[in-house]
Amino acid sequence: MIRVAVQTGAIDVAAELDIHDAGGHGASASFIGRVRGDDDLIELFLEHHRVLTEAGLAELAHAAADRWALAALTLIHRVGGMAPGETIVLVLASSAHRAEALAATEFLIDRLKTDVMFWKRETFADGRVAWVEPRDGDQGRAERWD
Repeated sequence: MIRVAVQTGAIDVAAELDIHDAGGHGASASFIGRVRGDDDLIELFLEHHRVLTEAGLAELAHAAADRWALAALTLIHRVGGMAPGETIVLVLASSAHRAEALAATEFLIDRLKTDVMFWKRETFADGRVAWVEPRDGDQGRAERWD
């Protein structure tokens, strides 16, 4: 079972875990990404292209499912405005054994940074607004899965 979603509302991690784990899988790995509050950040706003973003997430999810023996995969990403501490991304991967679930989770997080259409804008308490540039190392982490 592959579930992919892009949403503006909060991600209910507990509910998503319940849905995902309903299959009684042998091993589940998770990644919960939250908005950092560095440098007095007050808002992170994610712009996206609905069709391209959804297609990119689905393509990544299917690539992970093709590469590893997964029993279930959940990939949810938020868009719009978020405050520090809010969940921005949730990845859940389950398999019969831990290695596949852990690898698929790491693959998805590494490739999200480079393969999916998102633009991040930060707003700070002092009024500064800045677009987030790719971080050093993001491309290298993605390329190691090639």
